[in-house]
Amino acid sequence: MTVLRWIVAELRFRSVGTAVALFGIVIASAVAVALTLFEDGFERETRRIVRDIGFNVRIIPKETDLDRFYLEGYSELTIPEDAVHRLAAAGDISYNHLVATLKKKLTVTDKTVFLLGVSPTYFPKGRKKKSPMMFAVEPGTAHVGSRIAEASGATKGGTITLGAESFRVARVMPKTSTPDDVTIYTHLADAQRVLSLEGRINEIKAIDCLCLTADENPAAILERELAAVLPEARVFHLSTMADARARQRQTVEELAAVLVPMVALAACLMVAVLAFINVRDRRSEIGVLRALGYGGGRVLALFLGKATVLGVIGGGLGFALGTTIALSYGQTLFELTAKAMKTDWSLLGWSLLLTPMFAIAASFLPTLIAVRQEPSQNLGPQ
Repeated sequence: MTVLRWIVAELRFRSVGTAVALFGIVIASAVAVALTLFEDGFERETRRIVRDIGFNVRIIPKETDLDRFYLEGYSELTIPEDAVHRLAAAGDISYNHLVATLKKKLTVTDKTVFLLGVSPTYFPKGRKKKSPMMFAVEPGTAHVGSRIAEASGATKGGTITLGAESFRVARVMPKTSTPDDVTIYTHLADAQRVLSLEGRINEIKAIDCLCLTADENPAAILERELAAVLPEARVFHLSTMADARARQRQTVEELAAVLVPMVALAACLMVAVLAFINVRDRRSEIGVLRALGYGGGRVLALFLGKATVLGVIGGGLGFALGTTIALSYGQTLFELTAKAMKTDWSLLGWSLLLTPMFAIAASFLPTLIAVRQEPSQNLGPQ
């Protein structure tokens, strides 16, 4: 009888023990797969949450009067709009989600408000495009702050006059008790035209990609990179916001680095315990096989072959079970990034590779000990 036929006969004859061992392997594999998918989902959700905190980098003209900037909230000076394109073209920089803006005061229906023109979001060369951090403003439209709407009577779908031009009100923004309540958002080109500042901006908003805490001095890196690309500008790093973002992401990464290996080790130990119990309960059978003339290598091949078969089957079933659990509960756990929860087929390959390896490794030592003993020892009292 070949080893393969021997393994098949073994699986059929020991159906209950095989089922128990397979169940343990499936659970171990499923837990590892589900945890990996949950960990990926948690990282995505965390990145999205901390990203939505807002921009943490402000780039303004270098000669800006800082006292006035702090009081007004924007720079009175401007730089060419081309600055945002130069920054994006630099590629290897620590900035992302670049949005050029032009902000000035404007009188609307006898009320002084902020007019804020915003560009589309630019991503540095070679950087993967992501969903924008702020809402898009279509040309010819305006997003009107709540207090301005109350004073002017502007409503969604209506019009509002800015300078000598009329704009369709795309929406009335909800009350936020922030300067947004007295701000009108338009497309950058529209704001430039209304303010007679074509081709000019007074700020570039961005986020940093460093994920460094304040004590690691990310501001120095940002300043050095900006000086090489835009010497006419200066950067403000909102350290409190950036530090909170960095610490949150680092915490998630550290948790994953500890938790995933721990679960993998626990799964391996569970398979090892099942293998040890199986070999221990069958020492007498091993003794009989040895007494009948079957060599230790052949007996070892039987048990390790069985572990391999169960590992492959268990890895495939565990992948299916773990993926099903992760996708089912991930839609509820990760509300902001639920659509990103998808089957990771690369995990199937890892499951089919690593699960049999774990099963073989767990079975090897107890089986080796049993086959190296004299048949009389295995046939004796247990």
